[in-house]
Formats: sequence, C-alpha cells, structure tokens
Amino acid sequence: MRPRRGAALLPLVGLAAFFALWEAVPRAGLVNPAFLPPPSVLPEAFLRELRSGQWLAAIGGSLGHYAAGLVIGVGLGIAAGTLTGLFRTAEALSAWVVRVLRPVPGLAWVPFAIIWFGVSPAAALFIIAVGVFWIVYFASHGAIRGVDRDLVEVAEAFGFRSAPERLLKVVWPAATPGILVGVRTALGQAWMAVVAAEIFGVPGLGQRMMQASTLLATDIVVVYMLTMALLYGLLDAAFTALQRRMLRWRA
Repeated sequence: MRPRRGAALLPLVGLAAFFALWEAVPRAGLVNPAFLPPPSVLPEAFLRELRSGQWLAAIGGSLGHYAAGLVIGVGLGIAAGTLTGLFRTAEALSAWVVRVLRPVPGLAWVPFAIIWFGVSPAAALFIIAVGVFWIVYFASHGAIRGVDRDLVEVAEAFGFRSAPERLLKVVWPAATPGILVGVRTALGQAWMAVVAAEIFGVPGLGQRMMQASTLLATDIVVVYMLTMALLYGLLDAAFTALQRRMLRWRA
C-alpha cells in the first residue's frame, strides 16, 4: 500500500518542485520578473482578468472556435480516412494530393484563411479544422485498413451484405479504438491551432495573450497559458472517460 501511495504522490512532488524552481529563478534575479513572472503573482493577475470579464469572454470565444473546428476536422478526417481505407481506388486517386498537402503546416494556411474569410470566427474554424483533419485522417485510414477482413466475410455470411450495413455494424466498430486514438491526439492539436487562429485578431484566448504581450503584461500571458493547459486537461480527462465507456466491449 505504501509504495502505491508514494508513486501517486511523486507527480505532485514533481509539480511542487517545478513551481518552487520557477518561483526561485525570478526572485533570485536570474531572470527579469518582467519577462518571467513568479507564480506567486499569478493569482492577482487572474483575479483582475476575472473581475474585468475578459477571462470568461476569452474562454467562451475560444471554446466556441475549438469545438466547432474540432467537429469539422474530426468529421471530415473520419469520412476521408474511411473512404480511402475502404477503397483502393480512392486511396490511389488521393495519394499525391495527400503527399503535397500534408507537409504544409497549419500556420501556412493563415494568409488564405484571412483572404477567404477575413479576420472572423470562420477563419479560426478553418485553421483549427485543417490542423485536426490530418491527424484524424491518418488514424482513421490506418484503423479501417487494419480491420480483419475475416470479420467482413463473417458479417456477409450473417446477412450484412450491403456496404452501409457492413460499415455501421462491423467496420466502424472494429476501427473505433484506432480512430479514437487519433481523435484524442487531435484534442491537443486543436488547442495549438486555436492560438494560431486567434493571434491575428479573432476574439479568444490567443487574442488576449497577444494583447497582453504587446504591453509586456507577462503575468496575464501566463494566466492564459495555464488556462489553456487546464482546459485541455479537463477535456482530455473527459474524453478518456468517454473512450473507456465506448470501448467497454473490449474488456
């Protein structure tokens, strides 16, 4: 029992040591506190943002962009991955399109997003969806390809002869674990894309961080960085619980 308790406490000890070191570095003058504020000043900065209403407004804006972009990117990624995973012809037709577009980083699409949609939430959704799409696409494609063909043949023998029936009853359920791994990875990628999408003026956490950085209000910048980390942690924990629930049949 004691070794287990010790193992459970180790992450907390490591986190406490990290914050203690962070506090000590600017306090000792090793780094200018204006560039790296100690964590002890963050509660006051957070309360200022909370009282002004900007913290809640920024979270609301970013969560809206995050959720919509994630849904679009995940939906398109699963659809495209399923299509190319099931049909060799579709994979062959898209092979060079994938090779050309996949290496293009999400930030490279920002100019086009602004040209096409202006500095608007639609531009943010586009950038987030692009960042999410490729992760989910490759996860879905690999998961669909990895489905045991014997399962499909057995399904046909039991009367699931139409393609939609086989897809819904056999292929997608069998590929779900692999697809969910991609979706979980996309949860983190989407947060990085949110900042990239909002630093150009779309209201949200990214915009507020840029406003604070121009004023050298690094304490506020760190508050929003930690806010994003906390939100991601909560979303990841919720998704992990959902994932376990969806995959109970594997136990």
